[in-house]
Amino acid sequence: MTTTSPSSIVRRLASGALVLAVASVAILTASAPANAATTTAWAQFAPLTGTGGDYETQLTFGTAPGLTADVTSTSRAGQVGVISGASTWLGEGTSIGAKYGSSRDQPYLNLRPRADSATTPSVTTYTFASPTPSSGWAFALGDIDADAVRVTAVTATGAPATAAQLGYRESFNYCAPGIVGKPSCTGDALDVPTWDPASTTLTGNAAAADTSGAAAWFEPNTPLASLTFTFARRAGFPVYQTWFASLARDIGGSVTEPGGAPVVGASLALIDESGTTVGITTSTADGSYAFPGFTAADGYTVALSRPDGRIIVGPSSRTADIAEADALDVDFVVRDIVPVPVSGSVLDSDGEPVAGVTVTLTGGGGSTATTTTDAAGAYLFDTVEPDDYTVTIADVPGYAVESTPDPFAVPEDSEVPITDVDFVLAPLPSLSGTVTVGGEPAAGVSITVTGPGGTVTRVTAADGSYSFAGLPDGDYEITATAPDGTVVIGAATRTETVAGSDIGAVDFAFARTGTVAGIVVDTDGAPVAGADITITGPGDPVDLTTDADGAYGLGDLAPADYVITLTLPEGFEAVSELSRAVTITPLGESLVEEDFLLEAAAVDPGPGPSPDPGDGDPAPAPGPGQGTDPGDGLAVTGAENVVALLAFGGATVLLGALAVVIAARRRRQR
Repeated sequence: MTTTSPSSIVRRLASGALVLAVASVAILTASAPANAATTTAWAQFAPLTGTGGDYETQLTFGTAPGLTADVTSTSRAGQVGVISGASTWLGEGTSIGAKYGSSRDQPYLNLRPRADSATTPSVTTYTFASPTPSSGWAFALGDIDADAVRVTAVTATGAPATAAQLGYRESFNYCAPGIVGKPSCTGDALDVPTWDPASTTLTGNAAAADTSGAAAWFEPNTPLASLTFTFARRAGFPVYQTWFASLARDIGGSVTEPGGAPVVGASLALIDESGTTVGITTSTADGSYAFPGFTAADGYTVALSRPDGRIIVGPSSRTADIAEADALDVDFVVRDIVPVPVSGSVLDSDGEPVAGVTVTLTGGGGSTATTTTDAAGAYLFDTVEPDDYTVTIADVPGYAVESTPDPFAVPEDSEVPITDVDFVLAPLPSLSGTVTVGGEPAAGVSITVTGPGGTVTRVTAADGSYSFAGLPDGDYEITATAPDGTVVIGAATRTETVAGSDIGAVDFAFARTGTVAGIVVDTDGAPVAGADITITGPGDPVDLTTDADGAYGLGDLAPADYVITLTLPEGFEAVSELSRAVTITPLGESLVEEDFLLEAAAVDPGPGPSPDPGDGDPAPAPGPGQGTDPGDGLAVTGAENVVALLAFGGATVLLGALAVVIAARRRRQR
């Protein structure tokens, strides 16, 4: 907790930034679509909630399958929020606008550093509800001038994204003259941020000057689980802007018989590259089907469920790539079943289907046929000739075979279907746990398990949980990677032994790191630059020096008690205390008002001329009540109270001066 100080009277005003309530997603026609069906959409933000150092919102993409992200930020308050896009936007003449259309009247997010010093960046993380597509979407960072932002991400496999995977496209200035459809701002086409792939950092102009329109955009080319922006001040009081956009295209085809007759009512599912079913539809009267408006990416699969009494000719699932154009020829052919059919299923011991299992039918004469189980775990062979048969399956990772079907025979002259040729698989043990940050579930945290089967990485779900299924018996090492802006509580690596049963509660806890910051000013409100600040805590003391704005700050502080001490600069006297104690808890507080007020030291005029002892009249003798001897005359009543009142009044004036001066200074910072 922060100790009471005069500066604690002064609190920052809540931001009056515009907040956009998201009621629906607007789909905008692209300015230069790849084909007639291509559409674009700028992402929407829910209202920003919370307080400085602890903000939240939600991002929603405008294209199917409705990708969302939970957003957390340690930005400081003041000029932050969801902005409408009515006065600032990315015009269609910018490189991102040429592909995704103008962002005019589409929202963006305005954020700031955690505190206004170079050592106190804010951390803003977008944790996606499901992995992003590997293409078809973009993000832009704007107003990168007197600041710098580091871009990092965690891929769907739990690995850190490389600079190439982040997909930096171009730096530009959306206020530059000649930009078609630009807002009314004025910028310089040469004023653009510099991208350093080695540090994955965008840095504004070399002078760290506050300018207009400097921006850059990215198109990630691998599925991401989370995306993080670490934003640091270089000079002044910067803000930065964030936009997201996506492209949509269509997937479709037909389901017909071999002669081309339509098959009506066939059920089809669309599966994205993460294996998630993102759409279900049925074929229409002419046999056609469509999945319109999906994010323009590769890696989709259309899976056809076998219609009753029919068998699928060829594969039951086909891939669809809409990264560059619509995929409207994902066609299927089905025919009537020809006796004798042989069918069965592959389920786990809980009755759940196991899809994609290779099934082989082997006849006594050496004939073989192969197929795979569908999404329901079912398989079927037809035109099976009379013979003795066995059915086997290939090894399935993460499972042990619990039961297999008996051999069977297809009699001569029989057309009776052979059914229920089933397999049951027992899942191998699992290892699971949860991850918390500041006591709350943490999504998107990378967990790595190393054991007999090698090394596998997963990311935590929205509720902070993770699970590794199908582990063979043996010893395992489990490691959690600390998210940005956190420190581990306890151990980040644990060891467990799997011996035939599930292991749960392999949990990890992290604390958010905190920030202390403030300003040093004099009683005229002028910043005191070059003042020495020392912050002491659990480790070695950290020495800081106030910058030209009188600001100081230190981030990434682990939970602990700290003492902030100002060394009184030469030529000044203290108005506020020169040392104070603060506490950072696992919640990671932003204590950004640890301010100090100084006044210029009084100048000693030196000794005056000595009076001549013989000059003037002698001093009068004390009168009644004026003597210093307590027994001489009446007591001097009320003198002590007068002195106390003067002292209290002086302290009150100093407190008020501190509040007024620092409040005025902070208003100028906004």
